[in-house]
Amino acid sequence: MKAIVLEHRGPDGPRLADIPAPTRPEGGALVRMLAASVNRVDLYMRDSGAGITHTLPQVMGVDGVGEVLEAGPGSALRPGQRVILYPYEFCGRCRHCLAGDQPLCTRARIFGEHRDGTFAEVVAAPETALVPLAPDTDAAGAAALGVAYLTAWRMVFGKAPAGPGQVVLVQGAGGGVAHAVVELARMAGARVIATTTGAEKIAHFRSLGVEVIDYRAGDLPKAVQALTGGDGADLVIDNVGEKTWGASLRSLARGGHLVTCGATTGAHPSADIQRLFVRQLSVHGSTMGGMDEFRRLIRAFESGAIRPHIDSTFPLDQARAALDRLEHPARMGKIVLTIAAPTEGRP
Repeated sequence: MKAIVLEHRGPDGPRLADIPAPTRPEGGALVRMLAASVNRVDLYMRDSGAGITHTLPQVMGVDGVGEVLEAGPGSALRPGQRVILYPYEFCGRCRHCLAGDQPLCTRARIFGEHRDGTFAEVVAAPETALVPLAPDTDAAGAAALGVAYLTAWRMVFGKAPAGPGQVVLVQGAGGGVAHAVVELARMAGARVIATTTGAEKIAHFRSLGVEVIDYRAGDLPKAVQALTGGDGADLVIDNVGEKTWGASLRSLARGGHLVTCGATTGAHPSADIQRLFVRQLSVHGSTMGGMDEFRRLIRAFESGAIRPHIDSTFPLDQARAALDRLEHPARMGKIVLTIAAPTEGRP
């Protein structure tokens, strides 16, 4: 089968290769992949991979959508059934799994990080990581859910849930996770303020009814204060990291919450501890979401309540170009790799 294999670090590390198809594992299924999305972790694996237990060469890709090729005896899955992959292999036995918080599983293995991933024609996955989809579900849109939208779901509805009457500030809203946060926070009924730059991105968010601050135009906290009558934002979503951290803290209302899931510009900003305790601010780390959250996200998607914004699609053999696009400043929303056409007669 064909797959995108990371052979070594660097932009020329990923390559299209012919490798043996996997065999079905016990308690698992084989999935014929239709589409997969490109995520920041794919760039991290390509360029560093530091801190992640893995061995090269390795198939890249964390999430995706496919059709069941083969399932085990007694399985509830059937060949041809459309499924979405939950990005984690989880043990189901540790205290975190038993509490329904699979991202904290002490034995978790993530596709494309700790094991072969989804940029392949066929993927072997445990059945616990496969969730059925409606047969007419848009594969490209659903492929964007597994990492970006699930991460955004927990950030919006997790420890400091957004809702009507609240102000949510989203830093760098053009990114995949941040754009998903904008959509979900609006779905929750919150007032959303997005930071971005560039005429096209500003126009895009304004067309959605979102207030926009051009982060290159001046003092961001002052702009937030001006829009909120001096109060600030109840919830700030920041996956940019060091470059925006100080402005994010200063944009919070008293008693507000900052939620982070990334540090693309650096991981060691000033903690600003005095501001934290004087204003009683909270900082929450967030990564992915549990299976129950994933199922709720899928229901929201299939109902039409959310519609992932797809920046561009690339065929599997152009994965390098897709990764390059992910780094481009003009990119907005998700990038998807199309791997195979659905079975004849299905969308």
